[in-house]
Amino acid sequence: MNLQEALKQVRQQQFASVYLIQGTEGYLNELFKTELMEQLIKTEDDQFNYSSFDMEEVPLSVAMEEAETIPFFGDYRLVFIENPYFLTAERKMNGLDHDIDSLLNYLEQPSPTTILVFSAQVEKLDERKKVTKSLKKQAEVIDVNPMGEREVRQYVEQTIQGEGYEIRPEAFDLLLQLTDLNLSKVMGELQKLFLYSSDSKIISLNGVKELVPKSLEHNVFDLTNDVLTGNGEKAIQLYEDLLLQGEETIKLNAILLNQIRLFLQTKILAKVGYQQANIAETLKIHPYRVKLALQQVRRFELDRLEAIYDELVENDYKMKTGKMDKELLFELFILKLSGQVNR
Repeated sequence: MNLQEALKQVRQQQFASVYLIQGTEGYLNELFKTELMEQLIKTEDDQFNYSSFDMEEVPLSVAMEEAETIPFFGDYRLVFIENPYFLTAERKMNGLDHDIDSLLNYLEQPSPTTILVFSAQVEKLDERKKVTKSLKKQAEVIDVNPMGEREVRQYVEQTIQGEGYEIRPEAFDLLLQLTDLNLSKVMGELQKLFLYSSDSKIISLNGVKELVPKSLEHNVFDLTNDVLTGNGEKAIQLYEDLLLQGEETIKLNAILLNQIRLFLQTKILAKVGYQQANIAETLKIHPYRVKLALQQVRRFELDRLEAIYDELVENDYKMKTGKMDKELLFELFILKLSGQVNR
């Protein structure tokens, strides 16, 4: 079942006895859990009917005992099972010895007065396990895996409009880029942007630039762009700013190396006919990163990217072996590519 349909049913007081929320999009996971809480836990007495158990800390049998207990002055007992790693192929060192049979027995005849919710924030479950098969057969399974770019854009746009705001197109693009198209990050940043733009009700490009922080990876993305386009002065300034923020030159060189490797891989795969989705699947990275890489690499020849990559590999070796001062080496690399020193 998709999330929107599940939310609609919950708001109509149509509850399943067992839910399995599966996927890595934390915001959507919390959205469904919050809706359940709002519909079921409304008074102080209702608090006695709510429990949450982390399977990394509490035995499963304790949670199942709670699920089998009749609610206290209410219609339903709400029980959350967090981190149910026994549904995956993951093996925990020194993990708890969970009584899986207690869950299997419960699933044969779930309590009609308990709503049991498994929150599995993982990409996939181990479908070979009996407990996984039984749970998926009995539970209402809700998919909360990350959305594609189109779905995220639509969801965020609807949220902004629903709050009575509008966002400039260039501001929208930058917001998605700085949050890596991660819905949880986007929704978190929106709250700041709403406050900042409360007078005009318009989210501007400047507002996004001022309030949404750049991660190290985004700064290195800008550094990569400056290096590739020969903007040595800007690249040096950004590099020095990152040093002042406590970043290490070896680390920056390594991230830049990874970025150029991505450009190379994207360029090669696109050249042999791969589309954005195929490239993302092959490289096992988010399609949005591929989209940004494709926009960049169109401007550069393959042999230039290969030469830069080789030089970064060589610089990594020199830095780690102390053959040359790492800061000087990195700055010379930037200046050389920008044409400010002899090649």
